[in-house]
Order: sequence, then C-alpha cells, then structure tokens
Amino acid sequence: MTFIHELPNWPDFTWDLGALAAPLAAVRHAQGLHLGRMRSLGFEYRAEAGLEMLTTDVVKSWAIEGETIDADEVRSSIASRLGLDAGGIPRGDREVDGVVEMMLDATRNFLAPLTEERLFRWHAALFPTGRSGLSRITVGAWRPKDVGPMQVLSGPSGHEQLHFEAPAAERLGPEMAIFLDGFNAEAQLDPVLRAGIAHFWFVTIHPFEDGNGRIARAIGDMALARADGTEERFYSLSAQIEAERKQYYLELEGAQRGDLDITAWLRWFLGCLDRAVSAADRSLGHVLRKARVWERVNRHPVNERQRKVLNRLLDGFRGHLTSSKYARLARCSPDTALRDIRDLLEYGVLVQNPGGGRSTSYRLAEPDPMQA
Repeated sequence: MTFIHELPNWPDFTWDLGALAAPLAAVRHAQGLHLGRMRSLGFEYRAEAGLEMLTTDVVKSWAIEGETIDADEVRSSIASRLGLDAGGIPRGDREVDGVVEMMLDATRNFLAPLTEERLFRWHAALFPTGRSGLSRITVGAWRPKDVGPMQVLSGPSGHEQLHFEAPAAERLGPEMAIFLDGFNAEAQLDPVLRAGIAHFWFVTIHPFEDGNGRIARAIGDMALARADGTEERFYSLSAQIEAERKQYYLELEGAQRGDLDITAWLRWFLGCLDRAVSAADRSLGHVLRKARVWERVNRHPVNERQRKVLNRLLDGFRGHLTSSKYARLARCSPDTALRDIRDLLEYGVLVQNPGGGRSTSYRLAEPDPMQA
C-alpha cells in the first residue's frame, strides 16, 4: 500500500482551481456576511460572541479526538486571558490553560511566522505533565525513532486494518522544514485554500507522538484568521468537523491514500467551512438578538428596573412576563411595575400577548434584523 507522502513528487500538491472556484466563492461570501454582522455589534456583544466561539472551538477540537475537556474551565481560562468576565467560574488546571494558550497564540498572533520553536511550545502547552493519558511521551520535539511507526489502525487485535502510516521519524526534520517554509511563504493563493492545504499536510506528516490533530486545527485557525484579517473568532471549524467526524476521517484517509491531486479534500474542506459559518449564524443568534433589542431600547430613556428585567428576559427567562413577575424581579410595587411595562410597550420593546384581565402577559418584541 502506497501513501501520498511516499510518492516521488511529494509534497508538490496539485488541485483544480476551476472545480474549487464556486465553493471558494460561496464560503468567502458567507464569511464576509457573517463577519459584517459581528463587526456591527458593540464591543460587549462581540466579546461575548468571541468568547463563546473560542470556547466551542477548544472543546470540539478535543471531542474530535474522542476526548473531553470541561467547557466552563475553558471559558474561564479564555476570559481571564482576554480580561473578560468569567461569571464566577473557577480557572481550569494546567492542561486547560495550556490548550487555551495555544489557541490564543494561533489566532491572536496570526501574522507571526509559524516556526519549529513555536510548534514545540504549543506541543509542550498541550502536554504540561509530559504524559498523554497514562503514557509518557516526548514533549516539545518531533516524535523519536524509538516509538516505532505512527499508524492509524482499526479492527480487533491481530486483524487490524491499516488506514494510514506517517513518514518515518528520520524524515521529520526535513519534512517540517519544507512545511514551515510553505506555510510562511508569500503566495497569491487564497488563505482559505492555504488553511485546507496546511491542515492536510500537517496531519499527514504527523510529526508529534500525540496532539497532531489538535495542532493541525490550530494551524488551520491561524490561516483562517489571516483570511478574515482579524484575531476575533466568530465561527468554529472544529465544531463542524466534530459534527461530521466520520466523514472527516474518510476524506483524510482517501486523500492520504491517493495521488498528489487533493482537489477532493479541498472541496470537502470548503464545504465544511461553509457549513461552519452557517452554524455560527444560528448558534450566535441569541447574541445578535440581544444586541438588536438593546439597540432599540437605548433609543429611549429606560430606568435600572427596566434594564434589569430586560436582561432577565434575554437570558433564559421561562414563560411570559406578567406585572406580578415584573414586580418581583424589579423589587418594586405593582403600580410601578405597570408604569414600567406601559413605557416599554410604548417604546415597542414589549408586546402584549393575546388575552387580558388577570392573565395579561407580555413578551419581547422581535427586533428588526440587522443589516449585514
């Protein structure tokens, strides 16, 4: 069985730009619309959206490998490093902080060159104890010769199926030097395509004993940050890969056992990224809705009681609002609650539900969609 890295012209990849033109244009359009919506938000809501997406990215990148990491600890670590409110969640352990350090370095310092030393720091951050599970591994260096060939196998012991075997350890220094030169080189190629190529190229070399997939996705996020021209992350490719995990591994295996034409892999990568942007539009819908509601609210004089109740309505309030519920939330009299509600009805922030009398209730008015 021959793998792509054993071919004579490796790693001179080729692809059909004509076949990729339409999916590339579609994903670039989707990225532009999504980033436009996010950039129209105020700082508070952009920070909330970015925190949510970075947290999702870290958690899902781990899930792709079949591992779990505590989302609250990840959120707290990211918030602490970015100077944001973590909501009283305690900081995570050294492993969580190391993961976050790698992801933030990749996305916040996306214009800095990717170097061997930088990759070694990322790897050491992923494995601060020098262990992967119970096994001791070589950390902050390419995988050594004595660990044997890196193979991807499936099936029962003694009857395993070989899906992939990475280049031998003796090749890693030269292979990674070529990879880094290629990643850092000035080129006319669209950075989204470079993200897809870099992801595939890195996991095919598989230079570390463990953590290769997670580092490959960090490299991909770094390239996507260059594509977007911003350190702020408002969508998660890792989340979409995790949702399509089986197909992801099939696409990798197909390309790694094929020839140097990686058009099929890049077509799948572009489609997955397009679906990731669409998923982010949906998952961040609540952030956009809050921003739109407050845009309407802030056109009028509102008091602290009204702000407090509106925040509760926007943050998981169950059922509909009544004057008695308002009075309890705002700690005010029933008459004051009614006056506040009438003001919010007049401002178009609340609408009254069908029915009346003692069953009168209210809900937030649906805000007008923001223009992209």
